[in-house]
Amino acid sequence: MSPDSFPDFLEHQGGPGIPPFLSGLARVELSRYKAAISANPGITSDSFRINSTLHITLVAWKNLASLLKRAKQRDLERVLPGDEILLSWRTPEDGTLVTQAAEQNDLLAIKLVAEEVDPSDAAREAGVGVGVIDAVMREAVRKGLVLSPPSKLRREGAIADSTSCADFTAAEVFTLQWHLTQECDLHCRHCYDRSNRNVFPFERALTLLDELRTFCRRRFVRGQVSLSGGNPLLYGHFMELYRAATERDFMVAILGNACDRATIEQIVAIRMPVYYQVSLEGLEPHNDEIRGKGNFRRTLELLSTLTGMGVPNMVMLTLTRHNMNQVISLAEELEGITGGVTFNRLALFGEGANLELPTPDEYRIFLESYAAAMNSHPVLTLKDSLLNTIFERENIKLFGGCTGHGCGAAFNFVSILSDGEVHACRKFPSHIGNILSNSLEDIYASRSARLYRSGSSACVNCSLNAVCRGCPAVTASLGHDPFTEIDPFCFRTRQSGPF
Repeated sequence: MSPDSFPDFLEHQGGPGIPPFLSGLARVELSRYKAAISANPGITSDSFRINSTLHITLVAWKNLASLLKRAKQRDLERVLPGDEILLSWRTPEDGTLVTQAAEQNDLLAIKLVAEEVDPSDAAREAGVGVGVIDAVMREAVRKGLVLSPPSKLRREGAIADSTSCADFTAAEVFTLQWHLTQECDLHCRHCYDRSNRNVFPFERALTLLDELRTFCRRRFVRGQVSLSGGNPLLYGHFMELYRAATERDFMVAILGNACDRATIEQIVAIRMPVYYQVSLEGLEPHNDEIRGKGNFRRTLELLSTLTGMGVPNMVMLTLTRHNMNQVISLAEELEGITGGVTFNRLALFGEGANLELPTPDEYRIFLESYAAAMNSHPVLTLKDSLLNTIFERENIKLFGGCTGHGCGAAFNFVSILSDGEVHACRKFPSHIGNILSNSLEDIYASRSARLYRSGSSACVNCSLNAVCRGCPAVTASLGHDPFTEIDPFCFRTRQSGPF
């Protein structure tokens, strides 16, 4: 008797001790067997496709899947008459065999791929936002029912051959750091830009969200919108834009200032942000000297509110010579209040040019102390790419650097200013276009964007290239050429090896 005929054989059997659902269970086990012996599904290169190991089984009993693993008496009692569709497949990552009852969204994703239906058309037919359909597809890819091509957002040009950096050459997320307005309720002493700029037009904001969705779909990456300013909450259409971004299934972060609980509740009611980031510049006296009297206490109150409401949050510090000795103490004060504390080095532009950076030697000592403090202060998180020089020396696993791929300027993020100017990075003048007169695709493909994306030629042969590249904003602010010179704070010598 062949395996294919065995379920039909059981369907006609009966008698004491033979449960009526046995033939249905055999059909499911047959599907699992076929999935198990199927070739590895592998990856696809040009479009979404259904996992080749997937087998779909219609049975006349519910809850049969629970019998496949250590079934107990209560599992037997849950098996009841009723049609159910079961899916069996192997996951593309490690080949794990999975069987579970099909959900409506699983079947929808399979149908869309099988019939090559455009998500926009499906959304219109269903009367929902296209983000709903995109989320369905994303979940099917996560489960392994549908296979997505690998990210096409990859570094251009040669990357130094280093197995420890191999995982960082392709990005899975593309981010718009979007400065909606210059209006701000603070006047920080290190502000990069206090110039007068127009508020971003709301109508163009909506079309830009659609452009971003297309941009990300073409590259098979997830889109993120990080709303900033000024203070983004002072943008007249903030809640409308926040909702529009979530309706397109973007991850949305907020880089803002302290606000009241009611505002946070309004945001969460639309959808939980991926995180809410605020800034502190050290302990209370120094912070309030930089950001204004009372700012420290207001910010701590917001962090407590966010944490209490379950909203992911973090603190960013702009590192100068005068606050770097306060970072660890600040982390101790914020332990349990926020999800993470990290820092960016000051770039000497705008009003920040009036402040002072540490010397390279002072900064190296600070990085060493920061790396050591992470063991006892879990609230400290990673940001500055030069920390990888410490990790390399200490044989510690490398991390992705500033944006997860070293400096990600014009690679996995761009900054859009309120008047439409697009920059490779907000921290320094790095103009690559204007979104009010050009498309995101054209700006990203421009010669100026490619130049920033390539980074410094002095870093090309460095084995840490994919996770570092230094900080071009700091490099430029100190009068160096970010396209040909290394970050002045890099203490890794290439001629004689590291250190």
